[in-house]
Amino acid sequence: MTQLLETIDQRPNLCGSQPLIDSTLRLGARQPVFLPESRVDFGRAKSAFAIALHMHQPLIPAGRGDLSTAEIISNLKHMMDHPGIGDNHNASVFHWCYKRIGEFIPQLIDEGKQPRVMLEYTGTLFHGMRQMGLNDVFDSLKRVTCEPRYRGAVEWLGAPWGHAVAPSTPAQDYRLHVTAWQHHFAAIFGLDALARVRGFSPSEMALPNHPDTAYEFVKTLKDCGFQWVIVQEHTVERPENGGGLERRHLPHRLVCRNSRGEEASIIAIIKTQGSDTKLVAQMQPYYEAKSLARWELAGRQVPPLVTQIADGENGGVMMNEFPPKFMEAMRESTGSDTPAMNATEYLEHLFALGIRENDFPVVQPICQKKIWDRFAPGAGPEKMAQVIEQLKKEDHRFHVDGGSWTNDISWVRGYDNVLGPMERVSSLFYEKVLKPGVPATDPRYRNALYHLLCSQTSCYRYWGQGAWTDYGREICRRLEAILTHDF
Repeated sequence: MTQLLETIDQRPNLCGSQPLIDSTLRLGARQPVFLPESRVDFGRAKSAFAIALHMHQPLIPAGRGDLSTAEIISNLKHMMDHPGIGDNHNASVFHWCYKRIGEFIPQLIDEGKQPRVMLEYTGTLFHGMRQMGLNDVFDSLKRVTCEPRYRGAVEWLGAPWGHAVAPSTPAQDYRLHVTAWQHHFAAIFGLDALARVRGFSPSEMALPNHPDTAYEFVKTLKDCGFQWVIVQEHTVERPENGGGLERRHLPHRLVCRNSRGEEASIIAIIKTQGSDTKLVAQMQPYYEAKSLARWELAGRQVPPLVTQIADGENGGVMMNEFPPKFMEAMRESTGSDTPAMNATEYLEHLFALGIRENDFPVVQPICQKKIWDRFAPGAGPEKMAQVIEQLKKEDHRFHVDGGSWTNDISWVRGYDNVLGPMERVSSLFYEKVLKPGVPATDPRYRNALYHLLCSQTSCYRYWGQGAWTDYGREICRRLEAILTHDF
């Protein structure tokens, strides 16, 4: 089996092997990956639960006073180098959080237990940790990712490489984030491991709700070989009435239509509740699942799946309370009628019963029913823009900024000083690199792509105006210089 290089020309391997990636995913999609190794008695289970851990550290220009000459390093390294600022003293604990699942899973399996966990690490975190020499993290994670004895307990989720939010990232760039993550993951863990990645976790649980953007988002995931996406429950609605979900613990089918009448769909695993780390740290999905019984789906009785995702390192509850509660819940649930399951494993059990994707209830992004009530299918982008503007005038709550884990934060409003440079360099990247067809194997392409993906990290907006917006603008400045002088 071919092994990709993890680093090329001092940059992470983000591109250049797309035919190999595509063929790997096509071959892998032909067969179930978790079902043959699953020892869950699905016929006995009355309910099940799943947890996912999201891990991320941005890359920032830091380490010296002048931003224009500062090296791009991991924010984790910046924390370690400045332990007296804010909560930077937690950096060493974060380091342990990034590798500890690689310790917990073998311990539990060696005890005869059946633990399960889904992991989502951004590419910027992977690169930053390798840059810091934190090889112990990779050694720990490789064990549970690659060794047959342990790999059935851990499901990796794909992600945008640079933690970009889908609603406000140009569609062609978002696709580059997705394929860059696949390249990087395969280079670290191998192509066999990549072939087992079926689910996708969007950064900040941000789901586009503008029809054209939402369509491109789903089409990108499907084109890149993903089978399902995790979705926050309040970012979707039922198309028949615009209401909330009735059976949120069953898989749904996210259907997105664009202004030209094209349609794309993907399985949606519904993440419930808010993005409160306490829910995962205290294993709330397990205890909620214990209160449920089987539900009817496509004429069969199946166990509902309670699913939750949270940051895997942030906050005292995740740093301190999660380890003992995780171990306790996994030990207690093993062999019970409420087992832990990962989402792809759960779907493969459903498919083995004869249930198919079309049997799942349909959802669409929030606010879209109002659009479809006034928009003739296929009427085009201009007509859709008119409908959207009219709806905004009639209802100040209506928006097409997308939905995320919190509706209190907009990824667009108030960030013109960052979004302006981001949009300018994205356009320049298209004109100088994508449109002329510069080969993805060209070192100039890889260097420019690295800066483009770094520039679109959500942290440059999430933390508000100040140092973080300065970081974002500085990376955009560097990319503009690269695109102006090297192409």
